Amino acid sequence: MIAQKARRFTEASVIAALQTIQLPWLAEDYVALKAVSAIKIHENTIDISITLGLIANSQNHLLAMALTHHLEEAGLPGVNVHIHSDVYASPSITRQGQLAAVKNIVMVASGKGGVGKSTTAVNLALALQAEGAKVGILDADIYGPSMRTMLGIAAESKPTLVDEKTIEPIQKYGLKSMSVAYLSEEKTPMIWRGPMAVRALQQLLEMTRWGELDYLIIDMPPGTGDIHISLAQKVNVSAAVVVTTPQEMALIDARKGVEMFNKVNIPVLGIVENMATHICSHCGHAESIFGEGGAQQLARDYQVSLLGSLPLDRTVREHIDAGTPTVIKDPTGSLTTAYLALANKVSAALWKTNLQAAAAPLIHIVD
Repeated sequence: MIAQKARRFTEASVIAALQTIQLPWLAEDYVALKAVSAIKIHENTIDISITLGLIANSQNHLLAMALTHHLEEAGLPGVNVHIHSDVYASPSITRQGQLAAVKNIVMVASGKGGVGKSTTAVNLALALQAEGAKVGILDADIYGPSMRTMLGIAAESKPTLVDEKTIEPIQKYGLKSMSVAYLSEEKTPMIWRGPMAVRALQQLLEMTRWGELDYLIIDMPPGTGDIHISLAQKVNVSAAVVVTTPQEMALIDARKGVEMFNKVNIPVLGIVENMATHICSHCGHAESIFGEGGAQQLARDYQVSLLGSLPLDRTVREHIDAGTPTVIKDPTGSLTTAYLALANKVSAALWKTNLQAAAAPLIHIVD
């Protein structure tokens, strides 16, 4: 009986069924995302290969189970789902020199300082890596570099000079990183004018031997200014993520950040609400001490996603101060689970953004 049912199905009917199933992190089905790489209909089974444009190894088994369930509910017999990953490369970034093998460049920015942008950027990078991606991070906060402290890199550790134009990034926890802090003393301030700071950052970005990366995360300085604009003009980054807290003062500046990215044509993947709730270390009570609902409204106003709401938790600060970010220090804890969920939403939103950019028509002007 099963064999007779299987023979009645065609590739078109399988595709029709897949069009009714959405990827959990996006309001898009697998067909629209061009994720269906192969369909093989046998006598009494159907093999379906799905190629995700992101890497979420912790979720692959669950995704396959959910797909199998939905397809069997739709009446398809003997379904076997195989999940593969191939991070979709941004069609917009300039790939040359040391950036030739970098698939995506993502800015993590904030309208103002003190919202936990750098902590979020580091844990996001490590969470993407924990899911199986090849990741690097660039500390672009020229005036207040913090990467050495956050990753626990010893003061004597310096990047290796390969030749006059190339330096090796410093690796910690498997993460490739570069920062102006690696090239200066901890107490030495960067007393540089805007153009000088921009040139220094550009050199760090272009001289570092990044190798093959799925994602290069750039921890941007707070605010809006020369560095943001220069990167947009010279590198054509893939997208940006804006970090804010729920309080109104932070949201006002976050709006300016979103507006800036819109003006320089950098897609904003969404908003990350940091310090959304305070978790009492004694009783576990959650309280929205900085207000609530602001980040959701900001996301709605600009028609972008709320990528995640992260709690204000003392251990996050303790971990980062000790040079062992939360994703490393507590890999199975609830905070790491939140960072992994954020990483999956960011990579999914970037996949969708890249697909849309690739599909956009090219306009050729001829005489």
